[in-house]
Amino acid sequence: MRNDTMGIIYTGERDQQLRELTIHRAVAAVPLCGRYRLIDFPLSSMVNSGIRNVGVIMQRNYHSLMDHLGSGKEWDLHGKRNGLVILPPFTTNDNVGMYQGFLDALRSNLNYIRRSKQKYVVITDTHMLFTTRFDDMVTSHEASGADITLLYTRDQGLKRESSGRYLDIDENQNVVGLEVDPSTPRFNATYMEAFCMEREKLAELVDTAVSRGQYHLTRDVLMHAIYSKTMKVRGFECESKAWNLDSVQAYFDCNMDLLDPETRKALFPADRPILTKLRDEMPARYFPAASVKNSLIADGCVIEGTVENCILFRGVHVEKGAVLRNSIVMQDGQIGAGAELNNCILDKQTTVRNGSRLIAPKSYPIVIGKNMTV
Repeated sequence: MRNDTMGIIYTGERDQQLRELTIHRAVAAVPLCGRYRLIDFPLSSMVNSGIRNVGVIMQRNYHSLMDHLGSGKEWDLHGKRNGLVILPPFTTNDNVGMYQGFLDALRSNLNYIRRSKQKYVVITDTHMLFTTRFDDMVTSHEASGADITLLYTRDQGLKRESSGRYLDIDENQNVVGLEVDPSTPRFNATYMEAFCMEREKLAELVDTAVSRGQYHLTRDVLMHAIYSKTMKVRGFECESKAWNLDSVQAYFDCNMDLLDPETRKALFPADRPILTKLRDEMPARYFPAASVKNSLIADGCVIEGTVENCILFRGVHVEKGAVLRNSIVMQDGQIGAGAELNNCILDKQTTVRNGSRLIAPKSYPIVIGKNMTV
C-alpha cells in the first residue's frame, strides 16, 4: 500500500469513438457489466493500492459522471484532508473550457497538483479497461530511479492498425522506442496511457512543455525524451487482462467476454474489489415462464421472457414472450411482450415496443440511444 502517492484520472478525450453511448456522457461514465461505470476500475485500483487523494479531470458531458462519483463515499474517498477531488473545466483568458490535450488539462490543474503533499503521482486515462496494482508500479518506479514509468501490456488483442501507442522495451524494462498511430505496429508492448512519476517533477514537466506550445504528452514529450535520452523512461507490465474500448464493437465484445466466469474473475480480483455507486433495489424477479441462460442480471430486473447470453442492468423489465440474445440492456430498459433482440446495445431508459424485432450481425451490433422508443 502506498500512502505517499496521489492519483489523477483524465476523462476528457476520445468521447466520439463510442458514438451513441457518449452523446450524453463522458467515456468514463459509460456503463459496463451490469452495474459499473468505466471509471470504477481505475478508481478502485487506486483505492486498493492505498491512494487516498484522487483528482478526476473532466472536460465534456461530465454531469452524469459527477452524479455517479458524488462525494466519493462508496470508494472511502470522503475524508477531510484527502479524498476525491472533482476537477471540472473552467473558463479563463487562457482556457476556454476545452483542453487542447492531456498536458493542457494538467496545466489547468497545476494548483491542485502543487498543493498536494504526496511524493508520487499515478495518472491514467479511462478508455482502457483493466485492474492493476498501482502500488507495485510505484514501488518498481522508486527502486529503478526512473524519471517516469509507463504501464504497458503485451496482450496482442489491444493492437490496432493506424491507432494506439506502442513501446519497445529492452531486457532491463527500459523504454527504448515509441510509435504513435502506426499503420502497422512494430513493437509488441501496448502503452496503456497510465504512468507514474514524482509529483514535483510532473508539475515542472507540464509547466515547461506547455510554455513551449506542447499539449500532447505522448507525441510532444515522451517521444522526444525516449529518443533523445533526456529522461529515463521505464516500463511496468500489466499482467492482467485488458480491453481497449475505442469503438462500439470493442465495447460490445468486452461485455460479451465478461459473460465468461474466468474472464470476469480476472477483472474482479477477490482481494481487490471493484467499488461502485450503490443503488438499493429489490432482487431480480423471475416469473414461471422465464428462461435465463449464461447472462448477468442486475438487481431490480423483472424477467418474464427468454434471456440468453445477455447483460441486463438494474431495473430492466423483459415482458412475456420477449426473446433477448447476445444483447446489452442498460438501466431501466423496457422490453415489450413478444419483442426479439439479437446483438443489440440499448442505452438507459430505452423502450422496445411489443412485437418489435431488432436483429443485427455480431460484427455490427445495433445501438439504441438513451431515452429512445423503438
